Amino acid sequence: MHLKKSLFLVAAVLIVDQISKIYVKTHFHLEESVEVFSWFKIYFIENEGAAWGTKLSDIFPVSERKAKLFLTLFRLLAIAGIGYWLWDLLKKQANRTLVLAVSLIFAGAVGNIIDSVFYGVLFDHSYGQVATFLAEDNYDSLFYGKVVDMLYFPIIDSRWPEWVPWLGGDSFRFFAPVFNIADTAISTGVGILLVFNKKAFSPAGDATAREVQ
Repeated sequence: MHLKKSLFLVAAVLIVDQISKIYVKTHFHLEESVEVFSWFKIYFIENEGAAWGTKLSDIFPVSERKAKLFLTLFRLLAIAGIGYWLWDLLKKQANRTLVLAVSLIFAGAVGNIIDSVFYGVLFDHSYGQVATFLAEDNYDSLFYGKVVDMLYFPIIDSRWPEWVPWLGGDSFRFFAPVFNIADTAISTGVGILLVFNKKAFSPAGDATAREVQ
């Protein structure tokens, strides 16, 4: 994959990701939802932590704000590392499958770090109101923004049968997580690396890619 194609993919993911987030942020109040299909909803939530809403303060004895700052700084370092890896792969004309996967992971990571770094100073809060872009009364400071999530697929929303041990009668929902376009890009990139691992990291694949290019 050429540099221009990789940059185009990264830019496309970022544009779609940020447009969707800004639209939801400026048209929905927190936890508002719109049903698109019975199995798909636009459901606006904000994530202050890592994957699946995990907070470092729930694991380590630090305040939520220190944990949030540490997580944002760690993400910035991770993005720098992934960006360097992608640049090195492109410079070496590495296997297209590997470049595709790393491009998606990089784009998704950048998409979410934009929220974490800048959204706190670009918007006011969304509690019971629709947020304003470039608001005078922003909801937090630089590096303390919250990641906007909105894609929700409750494909199955039911209850466990009463006869199921321990779980009988409890609610059962599949798929429960709420995520965004950036998360989708990261998951797709990781999925490509897992499923096509041999092809992605095969030296023979690198040679084939050079021949095609």
